[in-house]
Amino acid sequence: MGQRRSDGTGRGTRPVLWGAVFAVIVAGGALGGYALADGGGTSADGKPPLTDLPPSPEGVRTAARAFLDAWQRGDTGAAAAGTDDAKAARAALTGYREEGRIAKVRLTPGRASGSTVPFSVKAEVSYGGKRKPLAYESKLSVVRRPADGKVLVGWAPSVLHPQLRGEHDRLLTGEAGTPPVKAVDRDGKELDTKKFPSLANVVDGLREKYGEKSGGQAGIELRAVHGEEDGKDKKGAAAAGKKGGKEDQPDTTLLTLSEGTPGTVRTTLSATSQAAAEKEVASRKKASVVVLRPSTGEILAVANSEPAGFNTALQGSLAPGSTMKVITSSMLLEKKLAEVNRKHPCPKYFTYGGWKFQNDDKFEIKDGPFLASFARSCNTAFISQAPKLSDGDLTAQAQEVFGLGRDNWAIGVPSFDGAVPVQSDAQMAASLIGQGAVRMNPLNMASVAATASTGTFRQPYLVSPELDNRALAKASRTMASGTVKSLRELMRYTATSGTAAQAMASVGGDMGAKTGSAEVDGQQEPNGWFTAYKGDLAASAVVQAGGHGGDSAGPVVAAVLRAGG
Repeated sequence: MGQRRSDGTGRGTRPVLWGAVFAVIVAGGALGGYALADGGGTSADGKPPLTDLPPSPEGVRTAARAFLDAWQRGDTGAAAAGTDDAKAARAALTGYREEGRIAKVRLTPGRASGSTVPFSVKAEVSYGGKRKPLAYESKLSVVRRPADGKVLVGWAPSVLHPQLRGEHDRLLTGEAGTPPVKAVDRDGKELDTKKFPSLANVVDGLREKYGEKSGGQAGIELRAVHGEEDGKDKKGAAAAGKKGGKEDQPDTTLLTLSEGTPGTVRTTLSATSQAAAEKEVASRKKASVVVLRPSTGEILAVANSEPAGFNTALQGSLAPGSTMKVITSSMLLEKKLAEVNRKHPCPKYFTYGGWKFQNDDKFEIKDGPFLASFARSCNTAFISQAPKLSDGDLTAQAQEVFGLGRDNWAIGVPSFDGAVPVQSDAQMAASLIGQGAVRMNPLNMASVAATASTGTFRQPYLVSPELDNRALAKASRTMASGTVKSLRELMRYTATSGTAAQAMASVGGDMGAKTGSAEVDGQQEPNGWFTAYKGDLAASAVVQAGGHGGDSAGPVVAAVLRAGG
């Protein structure tokens, strides 16, 4: 088939090529008395549509082909009609062409996997006489409309581009409103995002907040604009560098048509520490790590194994598992509900609030001290104290001593400050061991290790507050010296003789650690957590679906601590 010439609007282009590149596997056998019609028809005996059945391979192929064909030829109405949210799809497809300035679209589908169809996109972006090719990979899913069973493309902004994650995200080409920035480390060394890929979204955040103050000049770019609704100015929370979540993501530059002149922003990062962090996460899936300096709160490294994705290291919201026991232990020590060398219960099971809690492999420690329970990460040693606690005790400890969960950190780029909501009954008990509604990320847990090390919370930060005169968060109180001493003894013993010993064997020196594993619904392996300190360094890592924290996240933390800052 000959290729027809494009008129620059997307119309008149060649049809999407299917055939060999789209594998269709049709399963044999009948499904009751129903016909395998995917158009939302009725069954052979007149019963309602097959809304409860997944689309057949032929239905997936047909729906995906119709959508991609229409999108490629610029027929926005037909493409939108082939989705389960025609209004949203029409607006996004129109914006793709008119605001994104994207034309000459070519779509090539790949091999389907169930109801998911990957495809590649090649197009051209033009603005002000500047033109550049655009290429990326995306995917779509085919679903049945609940009302009538009709098979359609399930609409999501990510279909247009994987960087469009939120409801109000869009693509925009034009003069970038904010000049680009060049980030430098604490010693003035440039932090090139090609060398340090995990810093790409960090630099985007720095640009959002400091670009206009850094002396640069904006260029022309295609950007994924996150969280803007109806053209509203988004600078508020995201520019302040506070809250986490998708609505606070800085804009993502996808293609540069004309280079701007970057300004310079000095960070607290260490090129040495960042290089070590990048190396460790690059060899693992879904790994994130943060390194900071306990004496000041300065962030030395931030790394994610999926640098183009969500910044889990700073903005993640995950159950921290047994690393939470550092906070819980400080509370039990203060309340005299535990002492390092006093006998402490660690039974196989403990029931509270109607839930039966147990230890890993149902182990128990008979007549052992609290030190042994902490080092071996005995869940029931903590759950057994729930009847003696008030619902808000853990929340108060996390907020007042560790500075968490108050939504008031200002690190210089968007971050999530952790969450320890007041819970009751079984959920309160689960919070004591880092499950339930407790949510943290490596930044939060590195800060927890730092606070345990020094006894004083110092809000982490990535840009000096002197640059913009912003106020750093402070804790309401510090731990008593006796509590600090006991907590450090617990963490040191864990690092030398407990669940963290294998990972920390190569670290040595003045150190302490805590492991964690957090169960996640629908996930075969738990998320592995590890938090530790050595001297004036503290670090925490999570490896999602990594299994036990000592085996998965432990080596990451040990390596960055050895690298120094």
